[in-house]
Amino acid sequence: MKKRFKYILFSALMSTLLVSCYDLDVPVTTQITPDTYPKDSAQFVASAGVVYAALRGNYAMDYYFVTELSSDEAILPARGGNWYDNKGYRNFHYHEWTPDYGWAVSCWDWLSRIIGYDNQTMYILQSNMPEGTTKNRMLSELRMVRALAYFYMMDLYGNVPIVTTYGDFEQKPKTDRKEVFNFIESEIKACLPNLTSTVNAVTYGYPTKYMAYALLAKMYLNAEYYTGTKRYDDCIAACDNVITSGKYTLATTSNYLQMFYPNNGPSTPEFIFAIPFDPSYTALGGTNGMMYRARYDVPRSEKAKFGLPFTPSAPESTLPEFYANFDDPNDVRNKQWLTGLQYMNDGVTPIMLTVKKKAYDQYYAGSDPDANMTYQVNLTPNIVLRQDSILFDCGNDEIAWNMGYRNIKFYPDASSTSRNQNNDMPVFRYSDILLMKAEAILRGGNATNGQTALSLVNDVRSKRTTSTPWTAVTLDDLYKERAREFAYETWRRNDMIRFGKFEGKWGFKKDASVYRRIFPIPTAAMIKNPKLTQNPGY
Repeated sequence: MKKRFKYILFSALMSTLLVSCYDLDVPVTTQITPDTYPKDSAQFVASAGVVYAALRGNYAMDYYFVTELSSDEAILPARGGNWYDNKGYRNFHYHEWTPDYGWAVSCWDWLSRIIGYDNQTMYILQSNMPEGTTKNRMLSELRMVRALAYFYMMDLYGNVPIVTTYGDFEQKPKTDRKEVFNFIESEIKACLPNLTSTVNAVTYGYPTKYMAYALLAKMYLNAEYYTGTKRYDDCIAACDNVITSGKYTLATTSNYLQMFYPNNGPSTPEFIFAIPFDPSYTALGGTNGMMYRARYDVPRSEKAKFGLPFTPSAPESTLPEFYANFDDPNDVRNKQWLTGLQYMNDGVTPIMLTVKKKAYDQYYAGSDPDANMTYQVNLTPNIVLRQDSILFDCGNDEIAWNMGYRNIKFYPDASSTSRNQNNDMPVFRYSDILLMKAEAILRGGNATNGQTALSLVNDVRSKRTTSTPWTAVTLDDLYKERAREFAYETWRRNDMIRFGKFEGKWGFKKDASVYRRIFPIPTAAMIKNPKLTQNPGY
């Protein structure tokens, strides 16, 4: 195996896992008790595995769609009714989601599930594990996973309830976002002394000290938005703790793309914290646990090019507004995109399709609609709702299916027969540490260790492009650089809000409502917990 950390539960644990509820306000319960399980070191590890399986659960699907399709980075229109899915993808593009809709609901359930399992697991391990360094480290790692889940919940929903005690069934009202922020910060600081500073294959996939500092840096960078108080010097200090450790290096120009390949893992030099994916992993009940990027992003006509054992669906693409950021011809990050005329991997052999003229263009009005025509696949930049603008529909022909440039950063996995890929997904990368520090300096923080915003950005760019280093950098420049660096890594919505861009216009979206920066509390959650109140605007 390429990685040790598989997040698979022992069959004994799986057979006894009887979950009653995943609401944040009604903690998860099972038949497992400290009297029956776990009793030895292998069982301690297995018990903790449920939390990591829960974290993996909906990260690459529901959370990905929430953060990317609500931004200018990705769009998933219908094609002849395909992928309309009861307005799901349309509503996220138009910013018309509701308290009962799609991923706004499933992400609440997913994050509540992580927190519930975490609380229960920590209670069991606290009761059963012998005192010592191992226990302190495992419990701190679990607290860090819970802190990450609360960070996502705070970011997505604003004010949320805080539940930290297993067995506490009292319904909780929402806690003010500033207090949630302070809670997460205090949790991270409490965990830091017990987290490992070792970075290797054994610690891969687990929270380390540097994962904790990275999460603190992300919180402090966004603190003015979350709490009304600027924390840019704190962001810089957190970044410095990662930088001065010497544990991480930037991927070079030649291996930037390989960071996201199916065989990525512990040897990836930039991954501070990543979520491992593997088709052999067992999905936790109630989650999908899948990583499906090729299914959504690879054109149907390019199955052979990537050696895929399945025909991809190809509904998702980017928007011209986002792709415009990739304007440096010498930048290796351009190669994460499929654009224009398509060729096999030799770069010479054109990808050709033979179809009926009416199948190529459903509006063909000639006298021979059933005659065959052969054409080279050509991905065009614009999304045009040719068939039905109300139904978000481009049409069901080759012209429609080839609309939009496609992202293949998480490179298609030819070894998977289930569409589920081996590519691990990074949560925090070293380049993010450098660019967060640069941004914090630009926003008024004090430069440290001889590094300036310009030098930090040029450090990253020196490993991504052969173009001349920049001589100056602005916040707008940095915003565009983050688009290039973190495309399809779930940070675009977060960046857009912080830079004041989320209310802008892109694609077909014109809604400028500020309240859309946070998602609604699901109706089902409010029914189960009457102490919850709906977020403004919903």
